[in-house]
Amino acid sequence: MPRLAIALALLLAPLAAAAQPRCDGTDLIDTLPAPERAALAEQARAMPHPEGLLWRATRGDRTITLFGTYHFAHEKTRAHLAALRPLIAQADAVYLEISPGDQAALQDLLGRDPSLMFITEGDTLPDLLDEADWQLFAEEMRARAIPPFFAARFKPVWAAMMLGIGPCEARNGVIDGKGIDERIGEQAEALGTPTRSLEDFRTLLQMLDSFPTQDQLDMIRLFFAWSIDPDDMAYTLRQRYLSQEIALIWSFSRKVSLEFGGTNAARDFQRFESLLLTRRNKDWIEVLDSAPENRIFVAAGAAHLPGETGVLRLLEQRGFRVERLPFTP
Repeated sequence: MPRLAIALALLLAPLAAAAQPRCDGTDLIDTLPAPERAALAEQARAMPHPEGLLWRATRGDRTITLFGTYHFAHEKTRAHLAALRPLIAQADAVYLEISPGDQAALQDLLGRDPSLMFITEGDTLPDLLDEADWQLFAEEMRARAIPPFFAARFKPVWAAMMLGIGPCEARNGVIDGKGIDERIGEQAEALGTPTRSLEDFRTLLQMLDSFPTQDQLDMIRLFFAWSIDPDDMAYTLRQRYLSQEIALIWSFSRKVSLEFGGTNAARDFQRFESLLLTRRNKDWIEVLDSAPENRIFVAAGAAHLPGETGVLRLLEQRGFRVERLPFTP
């Protein structure tokens, strides 16, 4: 499950990103034996719409342009934004996972009610983890420039997601800066294009809280059973995203989760995928299909695009014609 937390970094908009962290690493997919690489590639190719960041869905006079985002900044963030600017300007409305207005409301709510993200009563992480695991967690937080005394009060699921951020990216300010999702929202507002949320942010917070505490703690513990450098994982995800190999990212994340996730890994992965990906995709389609605008621009985590229950396939099932658009900024 800890590697799934890394994959979910593609999905969770509240974790924004800093400006162009320069973090190198090793592409872990390239290091796999050739038969494993081939099997992963075949699995990815079998998914509907496996590659591509920019898509158009049309039905009658309704046009939905979709861009799959990577919520952390990278070397092409500004180039991507510049290429998307005309599409944002032409849209009747821009739909984001969390609109700028709701993002501000979320920050305000977290300020007024820190219990949404932090343990405010009872045992904290040093109490919930054994001493050895707590010391390992504290060391990982220091590597990410997060003081252990502060990290001790993270709810376990948030602590696991922090572990899913590569130390290099975290030290470069990945948590405090702006990713392309936020930049698209700002660009839309500057152009006078209305922005809307695909979901109520409270729904996502409730989903994260729905996992039993012991399962959340296992996400932290299992991180330490994984022997690969998290900076390499972050590098792999970023480079494969820039190559627009979205289904391959998901297949690789699933492979690693099953290998290191223990006896319940398959069940846990399916539960996460169902709750945080499939369910949200279906909810988003309801929002988009009932939207009053005819020209819509959508920016959401790239992991939501491919697959049988991905947003693109769900749009096809609603009668939309889906086509990949060239995107080489």
